[in-house]
Amino acid sequence: MASTSVSASALSLNALAFAHVSDLHLPWEPRLTLAQRFSKRQLSAWSWRRRQAVQRPEILAALRVDLQRHAPDHIVVTGDVTNFSFPGEFEAAARWFESIAPMDRISVVPGNHDALVRVPDVQSWQHWRAVMPCDTGWPYVTVRGPVAFIGLCSALPTAPLLASGRLGAAQLTRVEGVLHEQARAGRARVVLLHHPVVDQAVSSRKALRDRAALRAVIKRAGAELVLHGHAREARLEAVPGPHQSVPVLCVPSSSALPNARDAAARWHRVVMPARGQGQWAQVQVRQWSQAKGDFVTAARYELRLPDVE
Repeated sequence: MASTSVSASALSLNALAFAHVSDLHLPWEPRLTLAQRFSKRQLSAWSWRRRQAVQRPEILAALRVDLQRHAPDHIVVTGDVTNFSFPGEFEAAARWFESIAPMDRISVVPGNHDALVRVPDVQSWQHWRAVMPCDTGWPYVTVRGPVAFIGLCSALPTAPLLASGRLGAAQLTRVEGVLHEQARAGRARVVLLHHPVVDQAVSSRKALRDRAALRAVIKRAGAELVLHGHAREARLEAVPGPHQSVPVLCVPSSSALPNARDAAARWHRVVMPARGQGQWAQVQVRQWSQAKGDFVTAARYELRLPDVE
């Protein structure tokens, strides 16, 4: 059964503005035990020595300020908050969430780095229950005004050199029921997960293994928008719905300096229309400017959403 939290808010009759951030990779200096040096964490530690020059704390600080400056009604984080899945990282991430907005205005789903190795729940995701209310299972649903944010878990520990994900048959069955339920309630359904839904967005070793099955669920049950991270570039794609295509929007790392492999850090401000106010979402791209040392508006566009089925 899916966990559902509902915010009793006047937003139900108004447009809702939310922020989409992803792949934060909050800084953490690993100190590995001898046993951990023979685990996947050692590979991640070697990778972090290169990546820490890219995932910059000054960008994270500017991101916090920019989010507070724009004061979205809700914030969604599509995974890879941590780097090594150390217990201390989950605690530090919870404090970071608290620093950007009230916890009931944040929805988080995990990425592959947040499930790098198996960690007891009490030492890991339990610290995020205020922003990831999955106690009764996945998916969870957070209702904010006219929008239902549906959080999926594609993260699972994998073998070294793999960063793939999987939802599993049980979660896919529950997701389909949740999508139908929220459509009957007349809500716009925004699906959140870490791994891309479309083919060839990332290499096979990083891909969602059952993405075709998720696309089949969306084709039968519908959704209004799918959000993910994991890819190193911004992407706008679509998957089939029952009658109309469903847009799929990816934001790259929200904390990375631009380089040969990563787009500049960015986040998206998305305004979902109020009920009865049409089917166009407004997207504002906030991108890191090295010259200004701040986030700036890099683009604005309208996104056609399918009608609520």
